[in-house]
Amino acid sequence: MDDKEDKDNAKNAKSSIQKEIKKGIGIEWSFCPVCANKIPKVNNLKYCIKCGINLQYLKKYKRFQPRLNPNPYVQPLPYPIQSEPLISYGLKKIPDEDILKTKQKKLWSTSTSIGVPLGAFLLINFLTAAFIFLITFVSFDLEILFDIISNPYFIIILSLFELIFIILPTIYVGKYLQNPTLGNRFALLGFTSRGFKKPEIAKEVLIGILFGIIGLFLVLFVSVFTELILESMFNIEIVQEASGTNNDVDLIISSADILSIVLFSIVMILVVGTSEEILFRGFMQKGLVRRLGNRGGIIVTALIFSLIHLIGLFLVDLTSPIYIIISFILSFIPYFAISLVLGLLYQWRNENLIAVVITHGVYNTLTIISAFIFYGML
Repeated sequence: MDDKEDKDNAKNAKSSIQKEIKKGIGIEWSFCPVCANKIPKVNNLKYCIKCGINLQYLKKYKRFQPRLNPNPYVQPLPYPIQSEPLISYGLKKIPDEDILKTKQKKLWSTSTSIGVPLGAFLLINFLTAAFIFLITFVSFDLEILFDIISNPYFIIILSLFELIFIILPTIYVGKYLQNPTLGNRFALLGFTSRGFKKPEIAKEVLIGILFGIIGLFLVLFVSVFTELILESMFNIEIVQEASGTNNDVDLIISSADILSIVLFSIVMILVVGTSEEILFRGFMQKGLVRRLGNRGGIIVTALIFSLIHLIGLFLVDLTSPIYIIISFILSFIPYFAISLVLGLLYQWRNENLIAVVITHGVYNTLTIISAFIFYGML
């Protein structure tokens, strides 16, 4: 009898649970067992209104229902729900407003900082050699060729090839800009008057003139001091003879007239000073200081700048290796000194080239004029 009653009670309990499931959610579930969201008192509620889990299925089968269908209570949204910016591993380009704010930004690599100037230098020498070869091919006379090469007007024309020093870096830096206009390219290289008022531009010009004069006397002092040291180490006559082979102004001055000096001075300021500073300070040093630090970038730039100007020295037929060494030292140290001045000035002027270009042009011009006056006195 008791067994029969137990069976009836179990049967009634099971039936009650099934009715409860069909009816909805039992009172024992006030919160969703998945997301813990409060379950509203709604008859026949099948899904959680927050996470969409099938509550009836979970209660009946004690497991989650496979997600074959989306949540019926949630409106489908396009994917992705929130647009996220794509992660780009490419070059992050500089907007116009940040062109003058790149001191903390690493730009081109060390190899590029050195490689582009060396490539420009090789291209200029190739074009110069091709030009001279063409003249040789036309004239077939070495004496005429020498007269042409030593002519100051010919040297002025060759100086125009240095515009390549502007063209190559200007083309290259365009890849770093969102809006690669010519003005923005020059601005990234520091050759710009953006952010300057007229009185400030005049100030930069005056600073450039002043440092051009200082540079002339600095190089004169360094040259004399270096020569005295070498004379104390070697024979005085050897040093004086070697010093006569390293003056790259002699070729210009020896046959120059006033007109050629004026034209050469203009080219020095507008072409040579501008192009070399855009390449070496605006491009090379700007890239190197961000990789090697200020000191390393300035020194490496000064070394390369000096060595490039002395390539022709090794083409001179000197009688002994000691002449080459002495001549190299006498030329290298002054070049290195003025290059350090230009590099430090560039950093001091917040990587703007106005004062630096003026300094370079004024220094070159004063060197030419001083040599012309000196030769006139002889």
